[in-house]
Amino acid sequence: MHCFTESQAVADAAVALGFHISFSGIVTFKNAGALKDVARQVPLGRLLVETDSPYLAPVPHRGKINRPALVRHVAEEVARLRGISLSDLAAATTGNFFRLFKEGGS
Repeated sequence: MHCFTESQAVADAAVALGFHISFSGIVTFKNAGALKDVARQVPLGRLLVETDSPYLAPVPHRGKINRPALVRHVAEEVARLRGISLSDLAAATTGNFFRLFKEGGS
């Protein structure tokens, strides 16, 4: 689910249907408390991070043009929320990406 901003109930239903949940820069916003809670609960094996460039730049770049390099801020925030290292989150989300898109498009 691209640029997820829905409730935990919607996330749970989507995961039950086999969807992945992708968080954008919105998860870094101060007023995104409910979304931060969802980011803590989504199974690590179904979690993705994204930029949604050129929109929704993460804090500390909020209000500016977003770009792919800023995805690190999203990943850092999700890792912080989950109490795991950035490298563990990066390994999980990279693996999820390749499983989702079947390593080479086959």
